Amino acid sequence: MTAPADVPVASRRRRGVVLAAMGVTVPLTFALAVLLGSTLIPLNQALLALVRDSGADPGVQEIIWTVRLPRAITAALAGAALSVSGVQLQTLFRNPLAEPYILGVSSGASLGVALVIIGWGGAAGAFTAGVAGLGRAGVVVAASAGAATVLGLVLVLSRRVRSVVTLLIIGVMVGSAAVSLITLLLVYTDPQRAQQFIMWGLGSFAGTTWGDLGVFAPVCVAALAGALAGVKPLNALLLGENYARTMGVRVRAVRTLTLLTSSVLAGAVTAYCGPIAFLGLAVPHVARLLLGTADHRVLMPAAVLLGAAVALACCVATQAPGSGVVLPLNAVTTILGAPVVIAVLLRSRAARTGLAV
Repeated sequence: MTAPADVPVASRRRRGVVLAAMGVTVPLTFALAVLLGSTLIPLNQALLALVRDSGADPGVQEIIWTVRLPRAITAALAGAALSVSGVQLQTLFRNPLAEPYILGVSSGASLGVALVIIGWGGAAGAFTAGVAGLGRAGVVVAASAGAATVLGLVLVLSRRVRSVVTLLIIGVMVGSAAVSLITLLLVYTDPQRAQQFIMWGLGSFAGTTWGDLGVFAPVCVAALAGALAGVKPLNALLLGENYARTMGVRVRAVRTLTLLTSSVLAGAVTAYCGPIAFLGLAVPHVARLLLGTADHRVLMPAAVLLGAAVALACCVATQAPGSGVVLPLNAVTTILGAPVVIAVLLRSRAARTGLAV
């Protein structure tokens, strides 16, 4: 990653074209996510239901407004949130393989949900069906509490650690400890509850209701606004903390704010959608490749648009339109993200010089 410099006219045009294309892709994929699903609905009926026409089939209208619209909005918000979080962490840690869950936020959220299963399995058993009442609220509260606990621990430790590499290792260790505790908890629970947790861990955009979006959407929008407001300090950090300090950047404050907004974005997505793999890792690299720059002034908006579009495309793919089958979300995102990770590793300096094993 290099710091942004004066932009040639050709590069500015390229970036404008790319951003415009992304801006068009988002509403197109959103429309597909609303119109397509595991249940095949004729296009004319879906459009009538979408505009609440008096001639619309009540059952189709219920599917569109109760299931598909909240699912599509959730996917767009989650994709944007994870992608921006990935951009922040890859810049902060100067590591192309950093991603939103590297600090253990996802593992903390998963631990909270595992504790709910063990303690109140019957009351919090609806992981993917979006059942109203305590079950759904219990899962969200437990995931949020687990993510917040890990975030608080990492933020406290960040005030005592100057090296971002050390902080990265601490995050990995905290996440590993949480995973170990989850494993121990599942050993002592019955198979049915363990299966519930496994299903939640596969990730899903389909579990949110309009009531959930009343909380999820404002949290994501606020955290995204905070991340977009910090693009200038992140640009300075591209050349290292010492350079940023010479430019008058308060590095410790920027680090804390970046960790906070990134973790809130990842934690909110995990609370409502489960742990989602690879989006926060793959999308930032694709955005940089398309734009030809690491300048956060254009990279951040691109990450928002591309992340939303990719998540919406994954949302459509999980429904396997017309087949009546719903695919696991993490299976789809892994198929997307794994080739990107391999490409990043092959292009790394260590691999090019023959030092990688």
